[in-house]
Amino acid sequence: MAKEKKDPAEYSVEEKLKNLYQLQSILTEIDKIKTLRGELPLEVQDLADEIEGLKTRMDRLNSEVEELKAQVIDRRADINEAEALIARYNEQLKNVRNNREYDTLTKEVEFQTLEVELANKKIREANEAIKNHTEQINQGREAIAERTEDLDAKKVELDDIISETRQEEERLREKAKAIETTVEPRLLSSFKRIRKNSRNGLAVVVVQRDACGGCFNKIPPQRQLDVKMHKKIIVCEYCGRIMVDTELAGIKAAAVEEKPKKKRTIRRLAKNEED
Repeated sequence: MAKEKKDPAEYSVEEKLKNLYQLQSILTEIDKIKTLRGELPLEVQDLADEIEGLKTRMDRLNSEVEELKAQVIDRRADINEAEALIARYNEQLKNVRNNREYDTLTKEVEFQTLEVELANKKIREANEAIKNHTEQINQGREAIAERTEDLDAKKVELDDIISETRQEEERLREKAKAIETTVEPRLLSSFKRIRKNSRNGLAVVVVQRDACGGCFNKIPPQRQLDVKMHKKIIVCEYCGRIMVDTELAGIKAAAVEEKPKKKRTIRRLAKNEED
């Protein structure tokens, strides 16, 4: 018969702390793997976004070029119409019967002549805009080609790193998921929140040399004693990280004091030599 799974709420405080510390250790290993990738994922995303932005700009410029070309066609049609009217009015001027007709026809010719000049001006402006847009489109194509080449190179580099670490990362993630099932949802939520707010991703730290392993502020002796008792979950009053003692973390206390002892021994030897 399969052993019934223990409810996370039934774990003792010491067991809860051990599970949290083990979960933190695994997630720290995953963070190290992510660090190996460095800024590559962000660089790949930035390049992809930049290329997408360039393509959007190119589409807009191409659309504007098409609109400008359509405007040029319309303006040329206006010119043809105006020139036809000018020709007709000039022909009518040859047969005017009074000054009133002459003035009216003359004004119409002047108006249509101005219309032709205005249309030609609009055509020149449109052609200049088309030229500028075309240059920008060509520059955009070159930029897209360069960025795409960079993106492909970055993707290959990132894929190589991911392929090297994928198996180990997947193993660690599965292990982390398994441990998460042994932690109460409320406690797990607090753990994730603390971890998210910590720059180094540490939510559980070891108290060493009378200091918090996260912010390195001194921890009062009574609070250190509370941490060692494993009666309740203690958080650092400075950084809010969950604290555990060296024994629970599997770190030998002697190893912490090893360096100072060696220094004192060296000093004694030096003194003996002087004597």
